[in-house]
Amino acid sequence: MAFIIAEPCIKVKSGECVQVCPVDCIHPRQDEPEFAGVDMLYIDPVTCINCGACAAVCPVEAIFPEEDLPEKWSKFIQINADHYKK
Repeated sequence: MAFIIAEPCIKVKSGECVQVCPVDCIHPRQDEPEFAGVDMLYIDPVTCINCGACAAVCPVEAIFPEEDLPEKWSKFIQINADHYKK
């Protein structure tokens, strides 16, 4: 199970999670061209090692272990995965 970034990240993209991720699975980073064109950050479910470092630093509490993701944001499981299928 990966961690999932959900709705509270939309229009925030603060980036603390990117800075603490030990496997660089959260994108786009602020230095990537794609950053300005997306509404939120995304976690690659294949690369994520489930360490939880990202969730611990998220200032808007937008990151959840998949099994703890509130039902109202369940669509973000697919949204995060789809971002990496491009």
